[in-house]
Amino acid sequence: MEFDCLVILESPYAGDVKKNLKYARACMRDCFTRDEIPFASHLLYTQEGILDDTKEVERALGIAAGFVWRKFADKTVVYTDLGITSGMEQGIKNAEEIGQEIEWRSLYGK
Repeated sequence: MEFDCLVILESPYAGDVKKNLKYARACMRDCFTRDEIPFASHLLYTQEGILDDTKEVERALGIAAGFVWRKFADKTVVYTDLGITSGMEQGIKNAEEIGQEIEWRSLYGK
């Protein structure tokens, strides 16, 4: 099996966390169907016992760690069906600052 590229996935986490996690998992699957290797820090770092997204310091740590991973990715993919959260805005801004390609996507054709 060959993969085309490494991608950083941006999708909502804050708000309706249960709904957003289900959506993020579907976005990850979509990336795999495109022969991409996705990384979604908001799916990994927010798991129980890792970082608490409701604590400002831990949220900032998770976002900063995601920015480090972005340096190794080929592009950032932003899934827009559920809107753009402040965390996603930070990720988009970081991608722009480092000159990384940003691809806007929808699972539902919006």
